[in-house]
Amino acid sequence: MSVRGLAATAALATVGALVALLASSSVDAPVAYARRPACPAEMAQVGAFCMDRWEAYVVEVVGKKTRGHSPYVPVEGLTVRAIARARAVPQAYISGAEAEGACKQAGKRLCSETEFETACMGAKKTAWPYGETHVAGACNDTGRKSPLDVLFASLGPKRYEPEAMNDVRLNQVQGTLARTGSHARCTAGNGIYDLVGNLHEWTSDPSGTFRGGYYLDTHINGEGCHYRTSAHHFRYHDYSTGFRCCRDAR
Repeated sequence: MSVRGLAATAALATVGALVALLASSSVDAPVAYARRPACPAEMAQVGAFCMDRWEAYVVEVVGKKTRGHSPYVPVEGLTVRAIARARAVPQAYISGAEAEGACKQAGKRLCSETEFETACMGAKKTAWPYGETHVAGACNDTGRKSPLDVLFASLGPKRYEPEAMNDVRLNQVQGTLARTGSHARCTAGNGIYDLVGNLHEWTSDPSGTFRGGYYLDTHINGEGCHYRTSAHHFRYHDYSTGFRCCRDAR
């Protein structure tokens, strides 16, 4: 065969290979893309919303940087960002307004009362995250010490005034506040922990409402998931008040 014939044959073979390749590749074939999770890893999805799995602690925001903040110290006058992590000491001494700002700094928001109850009661809609009746020790709400009695018994009724109730030593008394997620049974099976006990949790009600009770009280103002306190304004805080964040699922 001539050189020209060989070249023509090679060209035809190349064209044939290209046609075969195109024929084997359907333009209508679906392209597989990784689906973005509806909620970030530190949150669990409950219906149309995401909720932090654990009560929040905070870091201080200073310009474009952050620095640590003690969970035993109030956050008045600071810009803070909420962080949710297992086995952390959650932030108490925080008001609803401050908690709202901390969630916003994290790209989230305070949970509504409806969201709180939905996550707390779970799919079975029980009064306690784990069931219909209270189980001692399932959450951090059994056999806890009153730090006000430990530190300020001599003050009498004055120990319930703001200065004493915001003392940084209170939640450091042994037998009071627990680390997040350390009570494994305190969940409705949705991967969200400590919605009852440990700390009161602020909700998005601007008039001031917190839910779930704290380590000394999960009964007086309702049982477990139905616990509700609206006696304090949105800028109130003491050693018992904490929070977690929510956001819409994507």
